[in-house]
Amino acid sequence: MSFPGRRKSSLAGAGGGAGAGPFDSLGAKHGASRKGGRLPVYVAGVFFVIFVIVMYGEDIRSVTLEPLARGVGPVRQQAVVVSDAGRAAATPRRDVLSSSTEKKTVTPRRDVIASPERPVPVSLPHEDERERPGHAAATETAPEQVNRKVTAPKVKKPKKAKKPRRLRPARKTVAAGGVLGSPETCDLSKGEWVFDNASYPLYREEECSFLTSQVTCMKNGRRDDNYQKWRWQPKDCDMPRFDAKLFIERLRNKRFMFVGDSLNRNQWESMVCLVQSAVSPDKKYVTWEDQRVVFHAWEFNATVEFYWSPFLVESNSDNPKIHSIPTRIIDASAIAAHAENWRNADYLVFNTYIWWMNTLNMKLKRPGGQDWEDHDEVVRIEAYRKVLNTWAGWVNDNIDPARTSVFFMSMSPLHLSPQVWGNPNGIRCAKETMPLLNWRGPIWLGTDWDMFKVASNITRAAAPRVPITFVDITTMSERRKDGHTSVHTIRQGQILTPEQQADPGTYADCIHWCLPGVPDIWNNILYTRIMSRPDAGTAALPLPAR
Repeated sequence: MSFPGRRKSSLAGAGGGAGAGPFDSLGAKHGASRKGGRLPVYVAGVFFVIFVIVMYGEDIRSVTLEPLARGVGPVRQQAVVVSDAGRAAATPRRDVLSSSTEKKTVTPRRDVIASPERPVPVSLPHEDERERPGHAAATETAPEQVNRKVTAPKVKKPKKAKKPRRLRPARKTVAAGGVLGSPETCDLSKGEWVFDNASYPLYREEECSFLTSQVTCMKNGRRDDNYQKWRWQPKDCDMPRFDAKLFIERLRNKRFMFVGDSLNRNQWESMVCLVQSAVSPDKKYVTWEDQRVVFHAWEFNATVEFYWSPFLVESNSDNPKIHSIPTRIIDASAIAAHAENWRNADYLVFNTYIWWMNTLNMKLKRPGGQDWEDHDEVVRIEAYRKVLNTWAGWVNDNIDPARTSVFFMSMSPLHLSPQVWGNPNGIRCAKETMPLLNWRGPIWLGTDWDMFKVASNITRAAAPRVPITFVDITTMSERRKDGHTSVHTIRQGQILTPEQQADPGTYADCIHWCLPGVPDIWNNILYTRIMSRPDAGTAALPLPAR
């Protein structure tokens, strides 16, 4: 028992010794609680914290480090494997985060990997890293970055992928009508011949190896060359000089085809010589295929073709090698055999005239006739109308106007009567060296103007679905009595002998034309019309100044 005022023993007050009183559950004497009453509370708190750390330490560390593992600081990237289903499965590394003294191991949360609804905290390579599609693993952080201070890296903005440079075609087309100063409303057939020895001829005879002996007048002995140097000047507008580079670009991947008689073949030779200078020497050639002769511009995948069909429809004289027969008979309703060769052409240039001028009446095969002997004689103008209606009907039913441009050339005149142009002592067109200039009246050369009108009307009205451009070359060509091959040509495949050249009344060819020469102007008109219209599906480009 303790008495008030009595002094305690030092041993009793200290609670020491082996026999000191019993301890409570936290290891402290009961007697000591009166002196330090708060100690058991602290001890209990410490034990509680330890217990929580032991039980939930993994979760605490995961929650704390997870944001850092998403890309803050120098994080080692986890391997990414793309499964067959297309989803990324992450194989996390344990050395995710580093400190300045040691690597701390973090065990990732299992629910992060296993749960399909929650995104996997994995660091993927940026667009500017050199990772290629299809690689199984992402690149790791460089070793020297492991011990650096944890800072947010500067993320480069992904560079926009450069679009491949679009190559612009080399002046492939020109702008719509009017840019050339030659609108559709301008009549190119009205004008005058102007001597121009600075810009003409458009090519040299000796520079075009594709010319035949029929039209190489200088090579065949002609001495004057002024016939090559005349330019046609329309009255109310300008006609640009033929540009071979522009035109062959317009013909890239296209077929340009002349269809008709030997005058259209004459014009085909002119066109070949006009464009061939823009084609590499080893990438151009000519092939002969029965009734068709083809100039190939190989590097442009383009062709300029001529198809022999003097009446457009079928006849008994369609053989291009054997057609000089005494009795020519036409099947005015049959065109399919020829026309199959015209399909898929991008430009079609037709003509038919010179073979109609041998007789006043034409022989037409009767409808349903068994052979050529089964025919009737019809007035020439009526036979011509029947044939052109058959032709225009085929054009209307078979040509796609969005792809193919169609032209019809008017008749090329003959110069057989020099008294008509004021040279009563002349012999046909022989020794004519000048065009007919300053002529105010008509020139009666024997041209059948009724046939001219039929061709003009049918081409403008008989094919309402397909526009057909009627090209009037007759009026301008009537003045060019100087441009024919005359005696400087061939006959039955042989160049005329000196004796034959001395007899122009018999041997002068006043139908066909020397080249370079008048047909180049015809083609210049075609060039003007074609290049004044936009190419189908292609943006227009301006023409250079003349």
